[in-house]
Amino acid sequence: MSREGALTVIVAVAVGLLALLAWAWWRRTRRDARFTAPVGEVPQGARTLSAFPALYVATTRHDEPLERLAIDGLAFRSRADVTVTDAGVALDLTGRPRVFVAADRIDGVGQANVAIDRVVERDGLVRVAWRLDDGTVVDSYLRPQDASARALADAVAAILPPRQTGTRP
Repeated sequence: MSREGALTVIVAVAVGLLALLAWAWWRRTRRDARFTAPVGEVPQGARTLSAFPALYVATTRHDEPLERLAIDGLAFRSRADVTVTDAGVALDLTGRPRVFVAADRIDGVGQANVAIDRVVERDGLVRVAWRLDDGTVVDSYLRPQDASARALADAVAAILPPRQTGTRP
């Protein structure tokens, strides 16, 4: 095979793989189009308890840390500011509208070490289990930058009724 032929085969395979990836992501976004993130501001009068710079890793199906959901606003990894208030948790992802998860939507908080493409030391991620508008439970994974994962998990757990705290929802 000539050099040009080999190059043509390599380019064709690369284009085919990129097309397959684009098609798979398009299918995933169609599958998850029914889900919406709770975009909104913190309610007036809510008291800020703590704030953490973090890396937003992913939102997945509940207890399926390798099944990313393509929810608009939460589909991609991003830097984030996590604000814990007495009314809930606000996620400010870079370039996206604020996502506010009210405390009554949060089913639990714990720690993890793997989610999608991120594997960290034991209990290095914070996993917040919460309910979408339709009642579907999802897990959002956060990696605090300037604090321990335990500190962020404890801050979120402090706003939940006692029955909802713990390492597993």
